[in-house]
Amino acid sequence: MVTTSDLLDALWRDYVASTPQAARIHHLLSARGERIANDHVALRTYGVAGLGIAELARPFEALGWEPKAPYRFEDKHLVARYWQHPTPGLPKVFISELVLAELSAAAQQVIAGLVEQLPAGFGARADLPWAGRPWRVTHAQYTQLLAESEYAAWVAAFGFRVNHFTVDVNALSTFPDLATLDAFLVEQGFTLNDAGGTIKGTRADCLEQSSTRADSVEVAFTDRTCSIPSCYYEFAKRYPLPSGELFHGFVPASADKIFESTDVKPR
Repeated sequence: MVTTSDLLDALWRDYVASTPQAARIHHLLSARGERIANDHVALRTYGVAGLGIAELARPFEALGWEPKAPYRFEDKHLVARYWQHPTPGLPKVFISELVLAELSAAAQQVIAGLVEQLPAGFGARADLPWAGRPWRVTHAQYTQLLAESEYAAWVAAFGFRVNHFTVDVNALSTFPDLATLDAFLVEQGFTLNDAGGTIKGTRADCLEQSSTRADSVEVAFTDRTCSIPSCYYEFAKRYPLPSGELFHGFVPASADKIFESTDVKPR
């Protein structure tokens, strides 16, 4: 029987295989004596029947994660939701999906061609969150999607896998705040996503977030192999609500900019 540890370990192994910087950052923080806790993991998909948010959430729900607030990202043509586990210390799960009806007919046709390659029942796989890229896709198709939606192109190239893990800054002992952690990462040679500012959100929002720019890795398309942005590492500092309870949700305006950590050409 799959346990929560089995699931999270499988996600982490798949994630670091395409995100070398995550392993390096993890090592650097551990070397300072930090015990690294994970605030949340994030996954992406297309809004297609049998492959959407509900299907990606199923393996997590089977292990006790409970659905929480939904979100809408108009500019990115996305809907999303997060899940939280009743066991303290387990990460939240943030899952988004692309609203295909808001893309051009040409982009929808490309995505339909990818999805048509999948066998019946693919979305019911227990390992769907780390199933990888299950379709053949050309670099030309990737480029076509990229011109319209960075998110659509990313899913076409990488398929089903964690888009990012997130360091829980509240659990760190040698960094008093997110700005100090960010400065340390820059000193170590990492490039941070500065879209909307390096730190997204404020204490008043009860959530501050930052992230690296995604590693570029070699991806084999059917017509060529090239280097493109893969996944990134995020850092989240949470603050208490007026009630005194720690804020567990997300801030759409901040998340909208965090999505750009995988952009091929940063804005």
